[in-house]
Amino acid sequence: MLWALVVIVVFMVVEVVGGVMSGSLALLADAGHMVSDGAALAFSLAALRVGRRSATPRMSYGYRRLEILAAFINGLALFAIAIWITVEAVQRFWEPVGVMAGTMLAVAIAGLVANIVAFLILTGGSRGNLNMRSALLHVLGDLLGSVAAIVAAVVIILTGWTPIDPLLSIFVALIVLKSAWQLVRSTGHILLEGTPPGLEPDAIKADLEQNVAVVRMAHHIHAWSITSEQHMLTLHVVPHEGVAPSDVIRAVRQRVAERFSISHVTVQVEDPGHNDGDAAHGNDCNGATSGQGCS
Repeated sequence: MLWALVVIVVFMVVEVVGGVMSGSLALLADAGHMVSDGAALAFSLAALRVGRRSATPRMSYGYRRLEILAAFINGLALFAIAIWITVEAVQRFWEPVGVMAGTMLAVAIAGLVANIVAFLILTGGSRGNLNMRSALLHVLGDLLGSVAAIVAAVVIILTGWTPIDPLLSIFVALIVLKSAWQLVRSTGHILLEGTPPGLEPDAIKADLEQNVAVVRMAHHIHAWSITSEQHMLTLHVVPHEGVAPSDVIRAVRQRVAERFSISHVTVQVEDPGHNDGDAAHGNDCNGATSGQGCS
């Protein structure tokens, strides 16, 4: 990510200068996007490094959720950039600006090469990580912006039709908006502690009741994410008669780890004598200590 940041910052300066010299909105829009890219990558890099800090009594989950916050802010930045590009493009339709297509083409090609290099660097990281995903979306938007600028420059050189510049800028803005919405939606879901995909409570309940012999009933199931790669689960379990709470906890944890890939599970074992109605409201741990019946 650091090398991608260096590449983007260097060519961001090139595109700003080239955009001003040529008068191309497509180049300026791409340069503006690269400014956001630089900030996004720097923020993401900082979040990943800070996120490695150990947990403390005050921050019991550590700082790993900075990954999600950084990705959410990156998504909002993409929204702002797409709106800015659209507004500028509409103004260009009403007030056309002369474009130096030759300069525009040369700078756009250089920008495309830089974005391809940055994209290839970032694809070596984890795509499941939302910070890496947000950085990839930023660079992909830049790459599309460079392609649009090249197409616009060629059209202007061949036909002299300058409205192609703002027209393709709007096209890129719409693509960026779609990416921004997907990123904000996924990170917002995590920040609101929504249920992770594939971890629906009903599916977990059915699986445990059907496949764990010591479990008579499971309920009060809550799944959420700390990061895009770290999920948590809490649940209440009513066991069959005569089963030790520690055996119930061990069996449930093993099944959840194998079937749903969740290693951090908190199990509250309830009195086997509870009927279905009682269990729906049960809060005891079968008389066990927190180290035995709840963990």
